[in-house]
Amino acid sequence: MASGSDRNPIIIGGLPSQVPDFDPEETQEWLDSLDAAVDERGRERARYLMLRLIERAREKRVAVPEMRSTDYVNTIATKDEPFFPGNEEIERKVLNATRWNAAVMVSRAQRPGIGVGGHIATFASSASLYDVGFNHFFRGKDGGDGGDQIFFQGHASPGIYARAFLLDRLNEQHLDAFRQEKSKAGHGLSSYPHPRSMPDFWEFPTVSMGLGPLGAIYQARMNRYMEARGIADTSASHVWAFLGDGEMDEPESLGQLSLAAREGLDNLTFVVNCNLQRLDGPVRGNGKIIQELESQFRGAGWNVIKLVWDRTWDPLLAQDRDGILVNKLNTTPDGQFQTYATETGSYIRDHFFGDDQRLRSMVEHMTDDQILHLGRGGHDHRKIYAAYAAAKAHKGQPTVILAQTVKGWTLGPNFEGRNATHQMKKLTVDDLKRFRDRLHLPIPDKELESGLPPYYHPGRDSEEIQYMHDRRKSLGGYVPTRVVRAKPLQLPGDKTYASTKKGSGQQQIATTMAFVRLLKDLMRDKEIGKRFVPIAPDEYRTFGMDSLFPSAKIYSPLGQTYESVDRELLLAYKETPTGQMLHDGISEAGCTASLIAAGSAYATHGEPLIPVYVFYSMFGFQRTGDQFWQMADQLSRGFVLGATAGRTTLTGEGLQHADGHSQLLASTNPAVVAYDPAFGFEIAHIVQDGLRRMYGEDSEDVFYYLTVYNEPIRHPAEPADVDGEGILKGLYRYQRGEKGAIPAQILASGVAVPWALEAQRVLADEWDVKADVWSATSWNELRRDAVEAEEHNLLHPEEEQRVPYVTRKLADAEGPKVAVSDWMRAVPDQIARWVPGTYQSLGADGFGFADTRGAARRFFHIDAQSIVLAVLTELAKDGKIDRSVLKQAIDRYQLLDVAAADPGAAGGDA
Repeated sequence: MASGSDRNPIIIGGLPSQVPDFDPEETQEWLDSLDAAVDERGRERARYLMLRLIERAREKRVAVPEMRSTDYVNTIATKDEPFFPGNEEIERKVLNATRWNAAVMVSRAQRPGIGVGGHIATFASSASLYDVGFNHFFRGKDGGDGGDQIFFQGHASPGIYARAFLLDRLNEQHLDAFRQEKSKAGHGLSSYPHPRSMPDFWEFPTVSMGLGPLGAIYQARMNRYMEARGIADTSASHVWAFLGDGEMDEPESLGQLSLAAREGLDNLTFVVNCNLQRLDGPVRGNGKIIQELESQFRGAGWNVIKLVWDRTWDPLLAQDRDGILVNKLNTTPDGQFQTYATETGSYIRDHFFGDDQRLRSMVEHMTDDQILHLGRGGHDHRKIYAAYAAAKAHKGQPTVILAQTVKGWTLGPNFEGRNATHQMKKLTVDDLKRFRDRLHLPIPDKELESGLPPYYHPGRDSEEIQYMHDRRKSLGGYVPTRVVRAKPLQLPGDKTYASTKKGSGQQQIATTMAFVRLLKDLMRDKEIGKRFVPIAPDEYRTFGMDSLFPSAKIYSPLGQTYESVDRELLLAYKETPTGQMLHDGISEAGCTASLIAAGSAYATHGEPLIPVYVFYSMFGFQRTGDQFWQMADQLSRGFVLGATAGRTTLTGEGLQHADGHSQLLASTNPAVVAYDPAFGFEIAHIVQDGLRRMYGEDSEDVFYYLTVYNEPIRHPAEPADVDGEGILKGLYRYQRGEKGAIPAQILASGVAVPWALEAQRVLADEWDVKADVWSATSWNELRRDAVEAEEHNLLHPEEEQRVPYVTRKLADAEGPKVAVSDWMRAVPDQIARWVPGTYQSLGADGFGFADTRGAARRFFHIDAQSIVLAVLTELAKDGKIDRSVLKQAIDRYQLLDVAAADPGAAGGDA
């Protein structure tokens, strides 16, 4: 591929524009030659000559426009295929046994009383693609490094289990426990690649379609990042992503192709299993998905290898002097090829070859059966090997292999190429017999006619099994395998957190800035500083993190080949190949993929990284929530910062930026430890505990989510008697009421704590109410603790009954409890059932809007004056004050008039 500097910028649409012709006579000679070729030899011959000229021009490094797509034939010519080093006969025996066991495992899972489902058609189509990889390419981890990273197509999991069974990594009990993870505990196999379910087997969760390709790109990029920064030698690691052609319709599948090309990730190979079918029908019935994908990948700058036809087509293509066969292949839509996959040889002879005498003559010597078995490239071991070898050898670009297959291949006429194949899970006796015969397996009829069909194993000492073990030994061990070799990190002591715990003095800063200051201190630590990976989607300046540019710098494999426009400034933008910060552009999906890859490096490469992903407003758990589940499934660790959080804090931005629900979304993910801190000292306690839990002794597979705000406040110093346990558990009494006779309690989180403190003052000065203010650092953790206590009590009635932390904490707190936050009420309502006494919540329910902070809070009735009214209302219900007081408060504070509210602080992005 020509480099950017070689390209001629005045070639537009492939044609010269505004280019002077210095030798018109020579130009005319070339044009006359082309005309003669067309007139005398035909358009196909002229096309061939033009393609050869383009090929030669590229060899001579002459800049010519890229071709959008090429003919519907294999990219690698037969003459260029390398020697195949394997024993194809043995490999086919292995593959046949694997195919059988995969299908039988799913079929047995449909036995009476079980019926847990499963898929067999996807692996049936891609079995050869995996087998060649297992036998010749996929590197294991026995060498002490991370080996290769392989993203297996989710629906192909039965085939991966079936191969592991042949290698004695799994036994029949495991196969019979497919999709029965709890009822067959100890043997249960997860439905798809789920590392959380099978942490010693699977590495990457892939069945949420589109996330596999996205994750693979950023894994390959993370490998390069770790090597560039001297954290791990990943030079030998190759990332393989096995994908489906239907899956490529997901926006995440193709959305970041340009990054892989831009950074020259030649350590990455996509293998797209083009069986031409989605779950319910053809991918492109009226078109050609391989041609379409070729155009997209070529346009994005990838190396494209098409693996369309098997070796039986080679003699036919060799005699296609007029290009009539290639033209037929080019113009036949995918829907028709699927029909050919289900029809007879005579049908193919009549309908594919029959409309041109030249085509008919090509196959006159072939029987209908031979025509029927003109196969597809994704089932041919030698063709696959050639494609993989070419992909590994290619430099400077990522590679995609577009492999054509038949969905349900070898499963018989009821399965192969059928629209319903994806949902078919059970083989009849006749299906089993045909399948057995197709695979040449020595299984007698009687074993198929009664009871469950048997698994097949040729014997531990058989030639096939020994061959498999030998191949894996030579490649560095068994895959997939997940290994955790990382040792606990030496974490910084209390001194590192001291500055943050001192507060901000007279300076007003947002909690976002309080966190950033702490992060800078942590990144200076000589033990773990280099392991931090700051990640942001083009928002570093918004979050006040541009202060890291001069020291940490921005990672770019190209370095900085230009003079930065702000180079004279102290906080100048600085890119370098060894940069620490990942600046992933306006792509939250890309940032989250970086987060996942970095957060799982402790297992992938045995070297812990501490990712710190900072996103804007609701563009995390809302926009990329599926990826946060992927992160949990991949057992990734790290910190996620929901900056500019809250429904009313991001003043002026409006509806789609007013986040009042991400804490609730986070509560649904069991791996998320979520906090909504109010002050810097709380952040210090939380981060210190997070590092301990994720990177210290007895590390846990969780990740921390902190919501921080952009509203400047004065941060107090840590109280001398600070309740550190309460901060981490989710609730502590921050400030007792000093004046007033009538007791009450205010529970607040995050940016609402200052409102609660103001309400505390007003209640004491104007209404004789003595209110304590509690900082609810985590509504989610309080609920999680309470649920665990209830479940224990349910199942252990004979033991001492546990009392939830929030219940114990508030047991002696007098008066009604009013909860407030900048989130919707459902967030603090999570703990309602476990709060003793009267409990009421305020929240920002509904759509956000653009206005001042004060107006927004008055509208949602969560400002200090509204908290005062809420406390008075609950006291009136309890008979502690007269109800007439409520109308007085509404009138005094003009609570029905949004415009009457103090606008509050302005600005403060960080």
